[in-house]
Amino acid sequence: MTPPVVLTIAGSDSGGGAGIQADLKTFAALGAFGTSVITAITAQNTLGVTAIHPVPVDVVAAQLDAVLSDLPVAAVKVGMISDPAVAELIASRVDDLPNLVVDPVLVATAGSRLGEAAVVGVLTAYPCVLTPNRHEAGALLGRRVESVEEMVSAAAELAALGPRAVVVTGSELALDVLHFDGAATLLRGEPVMTENNHGSGCTFSSAIAVRLAAGDPVPDAVAAAKAYVNRGLRGGSSWRLGAGPGPLDHFGWSV
Repeated sequence: MTPPVVLTIAGSDSGGGAGIQADLKTFAALGAFGTSVITAITAQNTLGVTAIHPVPVDVVAAQLDAVLSDLPVAAVKVGMISDPAVAELIASRVDDLPNLVVDPVLVATAGSRLGEAAVVGVLTAYPCVLTPNRHEAGALLGRRVESVEEMVSAAAELAALGPRAVVVTGSELALDVLHFDGAATLLRGEPVMTENNHGSGCTFSSAIAVRLAAGDPVPDAVAAAKAYVNRGLRGGSSWRLGAGPGPLDHFGWSV
């Protein structure tokens, strides 16, 4: 059987735990064929980001054209965008990007800033599945989002901007808020006590894209992605792959 094709438009993580690398691992683990458009090259590891080199918008456009002109892309995940011109490029091609999932990557797990809310905010007006964590949701709205009540309110406000659905994740709380079809749903999970959560947001949004490509309704895709991330966190919880927050176990090696 030919696998569904899923595209990631995101930055490269030299440490392999997040960004393009995490996306492609997730696609492969869940049975999709992964393709990629790299928006930036980062020098990073588990301790943080030491350099960022944005890819020129014409090269980003060339990558996008190369993939879309030849491969039957069934879903698209957008991650790190640091250049407003790249955000505008994606917005101009939104009709060519089915089952769009936007992960507003603003700050790396180790604390390094990777993007600006104003840049990513351009894409919130389009019918995507938007997946900010509670801190990113706060950045997009210009205020702090901490409590569950604030997460519910933020999800509703972001949904009003135009997304098809919004999932505000609670990170270490293992509690997420899905706003879809005019209603909010609390998605509870079992917290995993580990510092190895580098790339969890990238992995979550990528897993949603795979399930949407397979034909899942949004709530089912989100639930499946949440379960996959939980397995990855549990599997990598005891790993010692660096001096900082390590990656997830994308392929179930330790579960």
